[in-house]
Amino acid sequence: MVRRIAVLGVTGALITGSVAAAAPTTATATAASAGRSTGAYGGRAEAYGVTVAAARAAKAGIDWAACPADWGFESPIVCGYVTVPVDYAKPNGKKIKIAVDRIDNTGTAAERQGALIYNPGGPGGSGMRFPRRVTTKSAIWADTAKAYDFVGFDPRGVGHSAPISCVDPQEFVKAPKADPVPDTEADKTAQRKLAKEYAQGCVERTGRAMLSQMTTANTARDIDVIRAALGEKKLNYLGVSYGTYLGAVYATLFPTHVRRMIVDSVVNPARDQIWYQNNLDQDVAFQGRWDDWEAWVAKYDSVYHLGDTPAKVQAKWETLRAAVKANPIGGVVGPAELLGFFQSAPYYDSSWATVAGVWSKYAAGDTQALVDAAAPDLTDTAGNISSENGNAVYTAVECTDAKWPTSWKKWDRDNTALHAKYPFLTWSNAWMNLPCATWGVPQQTPVEVRTGKGLPKVLIVQSTRDAATPYSGAVELHHRLKGSELITEKDAGSHGVTGLVNSCINDRVTAYLVSGTLDGKDVTCTPHATPVPPAAG
Repeated sequence: MVRRIAVLGVTGALITGSVAAAAPTTATATAASAGRSTGAYGGRAEAYGVTVAAARAAKAGIDWAACPADWGFESPIVCGYVTVPVDYAKPNGKKIKIAVDRIDNTGTAAERQGALIYNPGGPGGSGMRFPRRVTTKSAIWADTAKAYDFVGFDPRGVGHSAPISCVDPQEFVKAPKADPVPDTEADKTAQRKLAKEYAQGCVERTGRAMLSQMTTANTARDIDVIRAALGEKKLNYLGVSYGTYLGAVYATLFPTHVRRMIVDSVVNPARDQIWYQNNLDQDVAFQGRWDDWEAWVAKYDSVYHLGDTPAKVQAKWETLRAAVKANPIGGVVGPAELLGFFQSAPYYDSSWATVAGVWSKYAAGDTQALVDAAAPDLTDTAGNISSENGNAVYTAVECTDAKWPTSWKKWDRDNTALHAKYPFLTWSNAWMNLPCATWGVPQQTPVEVRTGKGLPKVLIVQSTRDAATPYSGAVELHHRLKGSELITEKDAGSHGVTGLVNSCINDRVTAYLVSGTLDGKDVTCTPHATPVPPAAG
């Protein structure tokens, strides 16, 4: 899951064979079978709708062309669109176009194994940069690129795929925003008002028809239509963070359409976790990883001069928070913006040195360094690719996917108790998700993720100290997907493991994708290298 600066004034913490067009009688039979397998979430109408949409997409294919210049993807990456229904229960109703891009495999025709589709998380993240792993010559992915076309896409509502909105993007980037940690009941009342207004804005700016269809299950159905449009009989998939839940839902709805699947940094897919409890669990995990970072900063006090014990570093953090609350730096960096920048440290240890370095400069008197790093981008208002759009999709999917508590007493009780022990992210996360308490369209029942007949072995990769998706999520998905194998990176905590340099993991990921090879058992890897400050290297 990916967290963003919210309008509420807070930051929270988340594939070559051809496919022929199916005849109506075949589609009906397939849909009937799929409808029985989907359980309470979706039924025969949606199953029939995705079969019809996939058949149409297989017949139409994708009209690949050079990507528009303002999309930022260089040749030989090509772009196109795939048409999908807004509502799969009404496949002949309103439709939207899903933006996709692709780069051909770098190996020979004989080496090619199809297309590998990618989702980076969110909800609200774009996968369109995935083919750039080839153009930028990423060594980790070189062997996989020989075998696969790399395919990215903007999920429904994101970027170039019928983008949605919940608030004026100009308003979204205004700063400073309110301190996410409430001092008084009046502070809580103000945040509750903002959350309700944001939920109303989602309905007004997106419309009920689209908003009610912003679900993980529908995005999974979109992926199956993309698969068909690519001419692929089976899906090869890599999902990170929220992309793991999307992959798990796809595997549940379309088990016989999966060829190979890797899920990295796993969302707990249990129905009672989606999404309220998952967000509460994040608060605990973020605090743990924040503590890890503070210990690292203290270890390198000779470089950063922020305290030689974690307690001293924490005291300096609290002093900094209080200072920017009293007087926002540059008039734009208050506690919310500060948290938005510092939050990257518990997310990714690749950010440890960067965040500590900026803080160290500020402590030495360079206030501009912190303004440059933490202030919002006031030009980030280009509707279809703005952070506002990403935040809207995050909210729309999580709020529509599942039923959330509507009692403010429950939210207040749960978050007050958590904040007492895990203060780094708790209230920020609460306000980020509070629009779901007054959501304006019906909330669904989450998919019951499970192993469907015909599902091949799935490879799960997870670090034990991941903040955004705690380790228990990987264990739960491993239990639910029979035959899956789990690679654990022990004593590490970066979110997104497959993109890091760790041969124990990289070699196994490549072997699985290229050769279908697995260990036949779960594997524990030692952690990737801990960052070292440039000045200490």
